[in-house]
Amino acid sequence: MLEFLAKGGILVTPILLCSVLALAIFAERVIRFAILRKRGRHVAERVADAVTAGDMAGARRAAGESRSPMGRILSQGLDVGNQDQETLEMVLVHATETEVRDLSRYLQSLATIANIAPLLGLLGTVIGMIKAFMVIQQMGGKVNAAVLAGGIWEAMLTTALGLSVALPTMVAHSYLAAQVDQYEARLQDGTVRLIKSLSGLRRK
Repeated sequence: MLEFLAKGGILVTPILLCSVLALAIFAERVIRFAILRKRGRHVAERVADAVTAGDMAGARRAAGESRSPMGRILSQGLDVGNQDQETLEMVLVHATETEVRDLSRYLQSLATIANIAPLLGLLGTVIGMIKAFMVIQQMGGKVNAAVLAGGIWEAMLTTALGLSVALPTMVAHSYLAAQVDQYEARLQDGTVRLIKSLSGLRRK
């Protein structure tokens, strides 16, 4: 297999490195999201229930113990819970944006890999075709069709390899972006729940 891929030229190596990097990023993000979902489960409900009951210490404890983006956001909201509504909302929005940026880490790298992999493949094909036509020129145009076909398929190999890396990488990027959007929606739901519970506590 390696001997077959080696016929594609020098650009096969960076394309293969792109595939390894894309796989590593995808695996890391999937594991990360799975851990965060487990840690942040029902945190917003527990915090909101504690706030509604007037147990601010319990609410802070529940938020801190979760060690999740939701917990960190709610902790910052609880820290300014006694201030005005505008300040509370501003702190929660800023904290949510910070956590979403962390969740989106490496996604731009994944998108970049999906973009450059086919370009590397195309570049390898162009280089291979240039070499093939140089051989034709050197031989005065008298080239066996089988020899020419062999040179062309070797040149096309990098394009096929680049597309084989780019397509699953694009799918992986879309999947992870959707996961980030879903998690962001959950974070926003949690902040709204906290705002409502704090507003209810103030009216008592």
